[in-house]
Amino acid sequence: MKRGKGRNIFYALIIGIAVVSFWRGVWGIMDVLIYPNNYLISSLISFFIGIIILFFTKHLIKELI
Repeated sequence: MKRGKGRNIFYALIIGIAVVSFWRGVWGIMDVLIYPNNYLISSLISFFIGIIILFFTKHLIKELI
């Protein structure tokens, strides 16, 4: 294996861990801030927030193209 290829795999692994850690932190914060005592309501609100963001992002991307 070439030295550069091994380095790329290492960097991809580090970046993957960073992305997963970021989203784990975001979900943890949302669990604490959005109805921490009611898992169902917290999950539903998070779901609809995500749907709304995806809708507006899709709309924005269509306008940019």
